[in-house]
Amino acid sequence: MVAHVVGLQAQDNLPPYLSLAARLEDFDPHAVTRALESRTLVRLVVMRGTIHLLTVDDALTLRQWTQPVQDRERKASQTIRPALHLDDEDFDRALDEVLQAGPLPMKRLGELLAGRYGDVPATALAQLARVRRPLAQLPPRGGWKASGGVVLEPVERWLDQPLREPDPEGIVRRYLAAYGPATAADVGAWSGLTGLPGVLKGMDDLVHHTDEAGRTLFDVPGGEVVAGGEPAPVRLLGTYDNLWLAHAGRDRVTSPDKRKRWMGSNGGVANTVFVDGWLEGLWRFEDGRPVVVELFRDLTRAERRDLDVEIQRVEALLTL
Repeated sequence: MVAHVVGLQAQDNLPPYLSLAARLEDFDPHAVTRALESRTLVRLVVMRGTIHLLTVDDALTLRQWTQPVQDRERKASQTIRPALHLDDEDFDRALDEVLQAGPLPMKRLGELLAGRYGDVPATALAQLARVRRPLAQLPPRGGWKASGGVVLEPVERWLDQPLREPDPEGIVRRYLAAYGPATAADVGAWSGLTGLPGVLKGMDDLVHHTDEAGRTLFDVPGGEVVAGGEPAPVRLLGTYDNLWLAHAGRDRVTSPDKRKRWMGSNGGVANTVFVDGWLEGLWRFEDGRPVVVELFRDLTRAERRDLDVEIQRVEALLTL
């Protein structure tokens, strides 16, 4: 599933577990911890400049594809600004040297780099390292019910495999297989990259649809298009989820007024309740239990029953 959705949004520990539990039957959250420890799943900054839970193949390729996103963050970040004058090649050598002895907590990484660049704050240097190089976040960070700070190591060293050249068309096909039909803007919103219309137009085998606004929707050959009346199950998802972030057109899963009720000044204000594929409420953990704090519309009796079942399902997950 992690491979199918091309990585799971994972800047917080719990959301990828909610995402997997919502998509898989008999999901064992401890399997994710074991995979992180055995290095068959990896936490890494990729799409949109955010941490994702990835397979090994994606951890070794996706960051090279999304590096322009990290380059933009470097230029825009107020935190990194004091380090912008540093020479790239010199900084890369310094980063290699301080990481040569093994993984480092992010704070310590910044402190060691500050020993070489005394005029630059350690926090700026650590953040510059994060966007300059694909650094894996090592366990216990990201483990089920685990706590731990950010400890970093070059992903190729953690996995003991070289970085690989990405296949942009192959990545776009995988996106469409998971989220299509989609516009070029959708692929751009999901990845954070620009220049994708040209890539899509050059993929002659893609199927073309047209939406209500006359926009071209691209899809993989043989992609199943589900009828609009097909019901979708009630799901409790995290504040952020691939369902929410995979398209520029968020009207596929919400209306603007309901999105505003979810969106605060610094991002989402709570976890999300989806009913029949639409954002219809917010929920939080209270005393370790999922509690729906707001519904955006009255639910039918059947929907209410399904929501109760979903709450019980998440409660059961939390006992594992």
